[in-house]
Amino acid sequence: MSTANQFGDDPTLVLLTVEEAARRLSIGRTYCFRLLALGALDSVQLGRARRVPAEAVVDFGRKLRAEQCRGSAATTRKGVAA
Repeated sequence: MSTANQFGDDPTLVLLTVEEAARRLSIGRTYCFRLLALGALDSVQLGRARRVPAEAVVDFGRKLRAEQCRGSAATTRKGVAA
């Protein structure tokens, strides 16, 4: 039995192409490149190829969730304090 899913992604990969990282984040390739350019998503250079460490995808998701939780908590506090 193969460990790859229906899209051909192999969950055991350590370094992902930008397309694979975008697919795992459910975003477009262009937006993924924008996140890389902004430094919001970590990547490494291998020769001429750009690769995204698999853990960077997970870390990005965690950071995004933490920021949104913090933002909604601040909004809630403002509503309660008023």
